[in-house]
Amino acid sequence: MSITTRQRRRGHDPESVLSIAVGVFNERGYDGTSMEDLARALGVTKSAIYYHVPGKEQLLARALDRALDGLSAVVSDERATSGPAIERLEWVVRQCVRTLVDRLPYVTLLLRVRGNSVTEQHALERRREFDAFVSHLVKEAAAEGSIRPDLDPALVTRLLFGAVNSITEWYRPASGGSADELADTLVTMTFDGLRL
Repeated sequence: MSITTRQRRRGHDPESVLSIAVGVFNERGYDGTSMEDLARALGVTKSAIYYHVPGKEQLLARALDRALDGLSAVVSDERATSGPAIERLEWVVRQCVRTLVDRLPYVTLLLRVRGNSVTEQHALERRREFDAFVSHLVKEAAAEGSIRPDLDPALVTRLLFGAVNSITEWYRPASGGSADELADTLVTMTFDGLRL
């Protein structure tokens, strides 16, 4: 019996398999999760998982792509690439908060990878590209005179996205406010201190 048949019986489809795997990875750590752990969480046999995917690293790759594709969509949007840098930066921060809330388990997993596999190294490279884009925006805003000149752009970038990324540690959808409320509060707190 294939995993597709078992998934239908137990309510699984490729999306739910990925979602459950990400939950287990976040709970136990990717390296601490075995295929047996995934099979138990899914209620299927290990062979059923292997029928569908070659191994847990492919599940990791799909999960990390889910987070990174959301961030890539933000920086490739016209609102991130045209107009005054401070407005683009604010838009990027707002969209990153929305992406984080919308894809919380996937972004949480992304922020925990350390480069222990080729998949993780690839994800970290994509994340560095995103970080470089944001850092460039901060530098542009400083060069345009939109950010206080006494603030180091590199430090601003780290602190700003440290605040965004910390949301994964405490945010719970049922009690943490909407993505828009989070974005509004974060932007008000940070950009009021950044702007001249």
